Amino acid sequence: MLDRSTLPLLAEALARLDAGFSDLPPFAQQLDAARVREALFALADRLRDNYPYPHPLYAGQMLKPPHPAARLAYALAMFLNPNNHALDGGRATSRLEREAVAELAAMVGFSTHLGHLTSGGTIANLEALWVAGRLAPGRVVLASQMAHYTHERISSVLGLPFESIAVDALGRMDVRALAARVERGDVGCVVATLGTTSLGAVDPLHEMLPIARAHGVRVHADAAYGGYFTLVDELAPEARAAFAKTQEVDSFVVDPHKHGLQPYGCGCVVFRDPSVGRLYRHESPYTYFTSDELHLGEISLECSRPGAAAAALWATHRVLPPVRGGEFAGSLASSRRAALALVERLRRSGDFLVPIEPELDIVVYAPRASSARAISALSRRVFDEAARRDLHLALVTLPTAMLGAGVEADAETTTCLRSCLMKPEHEAYLDEITARLVAAIAATRG
Repeated sequence: MLDRSTLPLLAEALARLDAGFSDLPPFAQQLDAARVREALFALADRLRDNYPYPHPLYAGQMLKPPHPAARLAYALAMFLNPNNHALDGGRATSRLEREAVAELAAMVGFSTHLGHLTSGGTIANLEALWVAGRLAPGRVVLASQMAHYTHERISSVLGLPFESIAVDALGRMDVRALAARVERGDVGCVVATLGTTSLGAVDPLHEMLPIARAHGVRVHADAAYGGYFTLVDELAPEARAAFAKTQEVDSFVVDPHKHGLQPYGCGCVVFRDPSVGRLYRHESPYTYFTSDELHLGEISLECSRPGAAAAALWATHRVLPPVRGGEFAGSLASSRRAALALVERLRRSGDFLVPIEPELDIVVYAPRASSARAISALSRRVFDEAARRDLHLALVTLPTAMLGAGVEADAETTTCLRSCLMKPEHEAYLDEITARLVAAIAATRG
């Protein structure tokens, strides 16, 4: 399951890197090889206590294996262990980060930008809301009821009021409810979620922008999960219309460690207006004197950050550029096709109901039963039965109203099954996934 064929490439690249420092006096790091070997073997044994995240039969949470280029580039950079807080600590990787982030900004459609990598989407969103709060102190942050829970937490950390806006039957922000709330005049920022982590729902950004702009409200796109789908044309018209407007948002977050084939943690925040960099300004009396260039520590809230993450993303972009019509965009389109094909197979089987059409590559479905409680119980049993067949799913709790009129609402919420078909291999693995699902539900009913 785990690729080892690329390891010789790492040895070759390491020799090439080492040659760049050949003018230095010889130096050998002290190493007790036997103890290191013992520790690594013990670690390998411990790591076997995991789900098979890289395998296509893992179709539960958002866990996508890094591209070999990303793994190798990260490992290569780790021999130097650069720190992208400043040019002094990560001279080459700081430049690599700027180049990689510029490519993500271009993907979004920004003609100008300021941005950097972060440890993940939570910190990236925190920075976007921190800037929004600095520009409109004390004003309300709005996000949909299906937005990631961290927006409320982040707002609390920043001392900003937070409110949730109702969603429609498809899990997208209700624009009429948004308009009514913005009309009250105390809103500073609206968060549009372009791919919710529960359903993969895409908020109607194209309808939200005019509402926000009419009242001078900042718009932030949380596309940590779904951002790369801006490269995909094969989306439903509403989702396509939303992604077509990303170039108009004030800030944008995407997680390369989700769909971008990167190791954890690698998030990215990009601002359309570079002048927000003034809000980050600070002075360090002791650290950075080798360059007059702007260093990344001056435009980020995080200080020490791994240069290896920038190296991995940059290298992956060399292999798979994030451009429309390219190989990388094609792999995303494959994930989308896999989601639609799985829905068709589930409905054909007659054993499952699919309450919401997938907008990206997350599929939410449930065993057929007459009531919310019965569906919840069956979902948990199918989840366990599928795992016994090495098919790993996820569970999600939805308002029962989303399941439609045919389900008795004997509970306010219903537990359903959820699959993220994020891997390039998932489309080819649908027969195997469907067969194991059908066997799992047959076992629960038998």
